Amino acid sequence: MIGKLKGLIDSYGEDYVLLDVGGVGYQVHCSARTLQHLPSPGEAAVLSIETYVREDQIKLFGFRSDQEREWFRLLQTVQGVGAKVALAVLGTLAPADLANAIALRDKAAVARTPGVGPKVAERIVTELKDKAPAFANVDPAIVHLAGAVDEQRAPRPVADAISALVNLGYGQPQAAAAIASASRSAGEKAETAQLIRLGLKELAK
Repeated sequence: MIGKLKGLIDSYGEDYVLLDVGGVGYQVHCSARTLQHLPSPGEAAVLSIETYVREDQIKLFGFRSDQEREWFRLLQTVQGVGAKVALAVLGTLAPADLANAIALRDKAAVARTPGVGPKVAERIVTELKDKAPAFANVDPAIVHLAGAVDEQRAPRPVADAISALVNLGYGQPQAAAAIASASRSAGEKAETAQLIRLGLKELAK
């Protein structure tokens, strides 16, 4: 099993790079984001590798980091997500952005991936929500609040305040972060109007 390749870039294809390792050319399939960050032909590159062995073929997938490879594996644990869709998601969102989007239940960010509709995006967020916080760089309180809102467990004033900010054009993650901060400063008994006012102040900072 190949886990890592280090060599010279030989050439590029539409969705792969040919990596020359000691005179042997390895065809490695990568996300669009990874391909964009690799150097010009003739220059050195290192890729973390995921090896797929099938009856009729051996296929190599390459990643700029072990974390990106781990997300490739995690995404494929979701029903309806294969290697092609997983690469497309990683081509749209960097690993840290994907982790944040899932942790904050931001289905819209995941659905920006070509070929990923709302239903698949919802499955990705729902099935990986417990794994994402370990990779995310988001305040755990905001992750908790986003989860509570998504599962309709959040206090009514908090949920209404977030909804109001979203209706004003702010993204769900931004709105959740602002209201989480507003809720901390205003206390548990704060009314919707007060939370919205404080949330807008947070967003204006």
